[in-house]
Amino acid sequence: MSLVSTVFKHCVSAMRANILIEREGRNDKEFHFQNWFKSRLDDLGENYDEPGRNTYPDFKLVRHTEGYELKGLAYPGRDADYDCNSQLPCGEHNGRTVFYVFGRYPVKPDGNSYPVVDLVVCHGSFLNADNTYEHKNKSFRGFGSYGDILVRDRKMYVAPTPFALAEGAAHHRTLILPEDIAVDDDLVEIATLTRIEVERMVVAYNFDLRTNELKTDLVPNPNAGKKHVFKAYRMQGDPLTPVKLVERSREKAELAYQDLLDADEDAGGDDE
Repeated sequence: MSLVSTVFKHCVSAMRANILIEREGRNDKEFHFQNWFKSRLDDLGENYDEPGRNTYPDFKLVRHTEGYELKGLAYPGRDADYDCNSQLPCGEHNGRTVFYVFGRYPVKPDGNSYPVVDLVVCHGSFLNADNTYEHKNKSFRGFGSYGDILVRDRKMYVAPTPFALAEGAAHHRTLILPEDIAVDDDLVEIATLTRIEVERMVVAYNFDLRTNELKTDLVPNPNAGKKHVFKAYRMQGDPLTPVKLVERSREKAELAYQDLLDADEDAGGDDE
């Protein structure tokens, strides 16, 4: 049986007990929420491989074939989507079931200790149902006037968060799993969420270096219309306010990301 129910409940219990995130300083912008979750696994006595900057998922459990990918989000702030860097979200990776842990924390805390505002733990397939895609960065040399400049195709993925996908997740603590995953008896089911695969899927893209235009190639999705059914749960004692899928969440996420790009251009862009 999966450990995810126990992990979720232990996180909720820590939030109820006001166990705070402890950051090492203002420059700790990445690992503070990850360290808070790490302490929850330590409390449970679970062994895991130590996370690294380029490991996926962040925490690979030793006695269970599952892993946990952490996403800390400042609130209020950008929480409709998040950068996946080089790994597309998925529900299985190298034979491990992957769960995502989204936690929001105050964007401007008055010190180095602050609470987890809300929490969503979800199966990776809630974000993306395809486990077969293999990410690879490619490059070619020959660009520029002298033909000696290398162009790197370094893909960056931006995926919607559960806070954008599921109305009612904000300001609560919610577990979202495929319907066939059993949970502990003291978790209360609050909703059924059904995601449906799109009619067409992107299989390639082309970037014109002369016009800076990006075009995608789409083909019929062999799984078009397939339903992926998930159940949402809360811990006993928490509000049982239901969650529901947000209508037109894709369009809203695209608008949110365009706002981010516009803000980045106004600030001068990113040279990395």
